[in-house]
Amino acid sequence: MREECKTLEAYLAPPTQHKQCKLHDEHGRYEALLRESFNNECDTMSAVNEVVTGEAPNWHSKNALKKHVPDLLDEDTYGAKQLADTHPIRYANTAAVFDHDEDRHHEICWEVPLPGRGTNFWIPLQLNPEQEDWWHSLIDDEDESVWAGELRLQRDGKQWVLHVTANYEVEPDHLCSPESGDVTPVGFDVGESKLLVGCALRDDTPVDPLFVDGGRVRHLRQKQASAEDRLKPRYASKLLDDLVWGRWQDAIEDEIEKASTRAVEYASQFENPVIVLEYLEGITDEDIGKYWNRRLGKWLFSQLQSRIEDKTAEHGISVEYVHPHHTSRTCHACQHIGYRPHQGTFRCTNDSCWVSEYQADLNAAANIANRLNPWGESLPWKSAGDDSPRNGGQWQAHQDTSPSEELPSERRVSNDKVSSSSPAVGAGAEPETGDTHTS
Repeated sequence: MREECKTLEAYLAPPTQHKQCKLHDEHGRYEALLRESFNNECDTMSAVNEVVTGEAPNWHSKNALKKHVPDLLDEDTYGAKQLADTHPIRYANTAAVFDHDEDRHHEICWEVPLPGRGTNFWIPLQLNPEQEDWWHSLIDDEDESVWAGELRLQRDGKQWVLHVTANYEVEPDHLCSPESGDVTPVGFDVGESKLLVGCALRDDTPVDPLFVDGGRVRHLRQKQASAEDRLKPRYASKLLDDLVWGRWQDAIEDEIEKASTRAVEYASQFENPVIVLEYLEGITDEDIGKYWNRRLGKWLFSQLQSRIEDKTAEHGISVEYVHPHHTSRTCHACQHIGYRPHQGTFRCTNDSCWVSEYQADLNAAANIANRLNPWGESLPWKSAGDDSPRNGGQWQAHQDTSPSEELPSERRVSNDKVSSSSPAVGAGAEPETGDTHTS
């Protein structure tokens, strides 16, 4: 049996003002400890333990930090050089305390852990309808097929969204492991000129790529940003909720669902596919760029990847994450650093390389797919001869031409799992205990 995981998503029911303040305070305490541990280069559990011991956040989050910060600093894991502006609150799997009652409007409630004795509170969860069966399996004490991993609580506009890692086992022959020899790596790039570009590799050569246009999503994101700028100074909270974070947000999520479905269908057509995605959790505003961060947003990048991961798990396709460094600036054929003269164009600077100009997002997707092999970046690619028929700008296969697209816009990483039997602790990092009584 092979262990896999699926990310379950649920929005917290609108909390009272008192509970909202508690969530904000806890988020601030968590981020302060995360930044202190990271800035002090606490690369071991013991070092993080010295920082978090005696501090305010709940003990579930402290134990999660003891594993997360060393992973961030580890060159072989994430190798992060700086932190993003905001982070979700992480909890060890011991925080997966849920209550189920069919007589309630929201059947499942989560016990939100807070520091101190008798401070925890319960809050209803608004589940993703497509994941209800997974939730019921997770909270059923008699169902041992699914168990909780790490939890993450993140702010999404005026709402809070809870992500729970659901671990489960599958038969080995249902999934194709990247360690097995004969696999087809399928890289996906969340691009700028395109919302999503997929690229499968055969004999180290891109074949039959997928393009999903991002015009409608960019258009909607631009309308959201413009409306926020106009409405926030007027304190028009109802319009913001109903229009900006209501109808337009629903339309964006619908486009994400369509794109993720097409991605899985595309990967499924290849033999022994393994989907390869960039690990973007530590991405900063500077990495995306101010303009694209405004029009697309870090939320969209992570949400699209999350939905792809969810759907591939249901189809028995493995997902692997790779470092995103220079995937958009490196030539997929010769590995030389090039440049992008235009938004959707990559140009290689190596005169001896057969690539002259290439579709930029397709070049990035090919680099992502190639990184499935840990030595892939140093392996020579086969020469394709004349670049005219291979020019990335000529790829038209699977081009999205639907009318709706013609309008003007914790992940799973295997090293980031939390043990299902105990919080992440190690030598010198004793698990803290807390009271689980509710107020």
